[in-house]
Amino acid sequence: MKEKLTVVKVGGKIVEDEASLHRLIRSFSALSGHKVLVHGGGRTATDVAARLGLATQMVNGRRVTDADMLRVVTMVYGGLVNKNVVARLAAQGICALGLTGADVDVMRSHRRPAGEVDYGFVGDVDRTDGARLAALVRGGIVPVMAPLTHDGAGNLLNTNADTIAAETAKALAGFFDVTLVYCFEHAGVLRSPDDEGSVVPHITPETFGELVESGTVSGGMIPKLENCLDAVRAGVARVVITASPGSAAAPDGELRIEKGCTVISK
Repeated sequence: MKEKLTVVKVGGKIVEDEASLHRLIRSFSALSGHKVLVHGGGRTATDVAARLGLATQMVNGRRVTDADMLRVVTMVYGGLVNKNVVARLAAQGICALGLTGADVDVMRSHRRPAGEVDYGFVGDVDRTDGARLAALVRGGIVPVMAPLTHDGAGNLLNTNADTIAAETAKALAGFFDVTLVYCFEHAGVLRSPDDEGSVVPHITPETFGELVESGTVSGGMIPKLENCLDAVRAGVARVVITASPGSAAAPDGELRIEKGCTVISK
């Protein structure tokens, strides 16, 4: 039987706010078994860029990353935010190691081709070294993944944190029984957008189609859930969509991955 491992992805809003970061560190540290944390940091990157006189351009929620912006996100994601999280985990007795995809060559990407939008130095993942990550985890280390990868030719690439989390989970699924947890502002997938108690508790490939047909799942949530189902098909045991610790949907600061959330599995 494989050992259990949990990959938790949190947005920049959580790790950039002192109170929510404190709740995250407490709840993440309390998770049993092996674990990996993946974080964002977009608000801080935007703030630092503005201080440097650089304008931020977002298209469909993605940051256009020219050479100057790449320097900013590298400093913020791989430096300030990542090391702050690592230090907070260390204070809880967690042996954490901050990583970008370039560190120990753990995740390689290619630069996204320019189409209607040229996103610049933005990467789409090609491969993840699950064996190397598994060796770190089995050595008692908790990887803390920043949303940066590299192309193997000396170039860093800004890469979506949700994608980093999914690719990390899929790569580790050959070595562990993996649960991938996405923390959002809601308790899970809701049948009624205004009712946090209307969580859809379980989604499978079969019921997903029914939820789309009924209109319960629509818009940007469709591709998010399709990505979750892809992770399950690739070997991830389950994907959990839950509220970020300390958010309005989880005011007690607990990371809910058993009840009061949405579980996606086969």
